[in-house]
Amino acid sequence: MYKYLICLLFLLSIFGFNVSAQNPIPESIQQSHWVDSVFKKLSRKRKIQQLLFVRAHTNLGQKYEDSVAKVIKKEQLGGVVFFQGGPMRQAVLTNKYQALVKIPLIVAMDGEWGLGMRLDSTISYPYQMTLGAIQDNTLIYKMGQYIGYDFKRMGMQMNFAPDMDVNNNPNNPVINYRSFGDNKYNVAQKGIAYMQGMQNAGILTTAKHFPGHGDTDVDSHFDLPQLNFSRARLDSLEEYPFREAIKAGLSGVMVAHMNIPALDSTKNVPSTLSRPIITGILKDSLNFKGLVVSDAMGMKGVVKFFPNGEADVRAFIAGNDVLELSENSKRAMRMIRKAIRKGQIDQKELDTRVRKVLAAKYLAGLNYYQPVNTDNLVADLNRADALDLQQQLSDKAVTLLKGDSLIQNLDPTKRTAIVSFGATATTVYQQDLTKTFTNSKLYFVSKEAQTPDISNILQDLKSYDQIIIGIHDTRLRPGSKLDYSSNLKLMIADLAAYHNTVISVFANPYTIAGLPGIEKAGALLACYQKEAPLQHAAAKVITKQIKPAGKLSVSVNTYFPNGSGIVQSGL
Repeated sequence: MYKYLICLLFLLSIFGFNVSAQNPIPESIQQSHWVDSVFKKLSRKRKIQQLLFVRAHTNLGQKYEDSVAKVIKKEQLGGVVFFQGGPMRQAVLTNKYQALVKIPLIVAMDGEWGLGMRLDSTISYPYQMTLGAIQDNTLIYKMGQYIGYDFKRMGMQMNFAPDMDVNNNPNNPVINYRSFGDNKYNVAQKGIAYMQGMQNAGILTTAKHFPGHGDTDVDSHFDLPQLNFSRARLDSLEEYPFREAIKAGLSGVMVAHMNIPALDSTKNVPSTLSRPIITGILKDSLNFKGLVVSDAMGMKGVVKFFPNGEADVRAFIAGNDVLELSENSKRAMRMIRKAIRKGQIDQKELDTRVRKVLAAKYLAGLNYYQPVNTDNLVADLNRADALDLQQQLSDKAVTLLKGDSLIQNLDPTKRTAIVSFGATATTVYQQDLTKTFTNSKLYFVSKEAQTPDISNILQDLKSYDQIIIGIHDTRLRPGSKLDYSSNLKLMIADLAAYHNTVISVFANPYTIAGLPGIEKAGALLACYQKEAPLQHAAAKVITKQIKPAGKLSVSVNTYFPNGSGIVQSGL
């Protein structure tokens, strides 16, 4: 027994989450004693159930939680995917759900920017488009480690991240700011750094959305997007980050719901239901041996043309190892069993996939499952070093597009107007700036500002020596176009024409293209999103506490292409 344990530890050190391994769930682990001992006890029905993951929330009340518990207990599913809620509630519910199954569940979540993507009272790291501006990928690796710690602390084993789509369509309604940008090399490098950090922290990762969801103007939650690109284009651009991540030992891939005629000419078939794409390209051509996970199986992009459970059975036949969030898992299991009896898929293929899921559970430590310890949970998830990293990432992302000399010559003693667009109360940005610019006055221009108010403010601002502006997108998520009136946009253009104006855009960088004239500003900073850490970071650049270090992660327009940014060495 002692020799067996030593050998097993050696294999784990080689194959576990080592990103240099070509096969992140290797055969030696699949054949481990634990996997074999669990597998041989499974009936065909129980095997199929291991491939199904159910949806869970902790913000929908007791009745909903109990209904999910009933499904988990009766169907003995392979995993659960948590959505919105709170950390303590989720930890308690995780323990409850795990107690209902004979084989521990893989507990998963979409945590692209950390637990804060789904849970209150937890940290949100910057969006991936913001991270795309950072020039030091070791920080992104560290973020992956920290997120991995948080997931393990919450009793979770799998993160549906990173997003490795190349967002080369500014109007993309579903990826956009979730992508590292429109440069495939930058997307690959940062996605791999993030993935490596999480995997080396013991978390299963799931790069998405294969073969690439970045160049579409249709949201697959609501309809089926179609990618009418050539095989050569898809291979050289969309698939590039996934191919590189697979080489680096990626443990999982999530497949998108997209119709791609160049890869599968079957009418209206989404990539999640395409055997030529999943088995032919991903598993065979790209030699991917990790877990293949479908995107949510209730999305319109997959059920629009394949309703009533047909999508589930087709996804299984196509080669998915995990079917995420079936509309009806009991029906899915029944239809997949029928497909196997009819010979539509070989029993050996089912067995291989089940072993992969069990091996993943083994690698994630579920062979020695322990309930979540709720003592000091919220404090652990909001520890000081994690908050420091959140700010450090923000500091390194802020991008100075123009105006280095103006910022260097700003005088804290001169009369300074500090203006916030889209705000009705003092912003973090303004609070920080007033500590340095003591001879200042604050102005607010709400999204509802009318022409007389705008004219009065413009008249006032003419008397100031310096004008520092913040443009704030107050919406929950940073869209590609600001929801500002044409009058507000004209006001921004008027102010940008002043020689003494510094503008920080706390919004999606694509919004800069929708503000004609802003390129005339004396200084312009792209700050990517509205959150406080980015406002702190911009204020620190303007007050010369830090030097700008970011470079634009997407091409905005001819003035500001990808890679724009004045980078200063030093602080």
